[in-house]
Amino acid sequence: MRVLIIGSLGAELGQAARMAMARGARLDQADDPQAGLARLRADARFDLVLCDLAHDVPGLVAALAAERMAVPVVACGVNPDPERVVRAIRAGAREFLPLPPDPELIAAILQAASGESHALVARDPVMLAALRRAEQVAAAEASVLITGDSGTGKEVLARHIHRRSRRAAGPFVALNCAAIPENLLESELFGHEKGAFSGALARRVGKFEAADGGTLLLDEVSEMELRLQAKLLRALQEREIDRVGGNAPVRVNVRILATSNRDLPVEVARGTFREDLYFRLNVVSLRIPSLRERPGDIAPLAEHFARRYAEVNGLPLRLLTAEALRRLTGHGWRGNVRELENTIHRAVLLAGGDVIDTDAIELAPGGPVAMAGAVASGMATGEGVAGLVGRRMDDVERDLILETLSHTLGNRTHAATILGISIRALRNKLRDYASQGLAVTPPPAGIAVPLSGLQA
Repeated sequence: MRVLIIGSLGAELGQAARMAMARGARLDQADDPQAGLARLRADARFDLVLCDLAHDVPGLVAALAAERMAVPVVACGVNPDPERVVRAIRAGAREFLPLPPDPELIAAILQAASGESHALVARDPVMLAALRRAEQVAAAEASVLITGDSGTGKEVLARHIHRRSRRAAGPFVALNCAAIPENLLESELFGHEKGAFSGALARRVGKFEAADGGTLLLDEVSEMELRLQAKLLRALQEREIDRVGGNAPVRVNVRILATSNRDLPVEVARGTFREDLYFRLNVVSLRIPSLRERPGDIAPLAEHFARRYAEVNGLPLRLLTAEALRRLTGHGWRGNVRELENTIHRAVLLAGGDVIDTDAIELAPGGPVAMAGAVASGMATGEGVAGLVGRRMDDVERDLILETLSHTLGNRTHAATILGISIRALRNKLRDYASQGLAVTPPPAGIAVPLSGLQA
């Protein structure tokens, strides 16, 4: 992933930069927000901005919004004024990163920004068959549609296809169509010209141009509205794009990979997805099986995550006991690989002794959010789970999510980790709640604590 750091790389911010690089991030640096904006206009491949609170973070967030740039901003600083932190969060900064940096929090923020871990672990015959099909088509130029339940690893497979393709030396650019507001998505895809709209102070390159010579992943493409689907179809057919406010088409050489967790033929029948775009994207289809369908992958994935999070947290590597593995294998995994990853992350932090045993494996029957919500709400009323009878499951889940967000002072990365869901799933839930008129971001009462402190 690409990270832009705004501020001096001396002292603690430089330490954070080195930690990010150690976890695979590619870094660029700008001395101030104006220089940072110039870098962001010229290169649409940045996934995250870290901005020192010594600079005007609210002004930076406002400028990004005015120029329709959807890159997330994380404010950071050493012993900052809490009021400045509050203003930054209220202005739209995604998180606050206390400095000196905590390695676990750096890892959590980077993973939330990228949306996926990039390790492809496959041992089960069902998954190996899907992988063989992916490698058969990797070297081709055809568009590929990757489907599967949320949390199965669709972006991981897309990156694997790119690495095996003839475009491997070119850029891999991912755009999450579900996470970007409709009014920003067109500019994110196609870029814009100076003066195209109020706030467009300079030409900005979009994801299509950023991916020229490489691969563009349209993640959750089924969330794109119909007007923009038509413009995307033209770009795929003509291999050229029109920047917002532009007068001349721009030629692009991009291979398209797309993902969806929806049944697109059903969406076509409903009229929410264009049939011609579906056929253009679905030259080759790949379906990733759910984790329930590939139980042979549970143990190797668990061992992979145990190694990964031991390293991230500076803890000794501890193996999972046979009983712990049996318990993991017998679970339903409604959240798929993402749920397994969060479960093992917690186990690494909670385990005592030389191994990870069943006492560190926290599983929730019937799905992590629903059951956690049931237990939490019941405890709050002092009535246990029986006190939930008569309440709708959606209401219980909503209350837990909003209460957890309040507990983390509005820090969404921390809240998602506590809930055992992805940051993307949390954002989608909060977007739904906001559409219902609910306040979804409580005013921060102070500075967010490191993730490890919340998990203790």
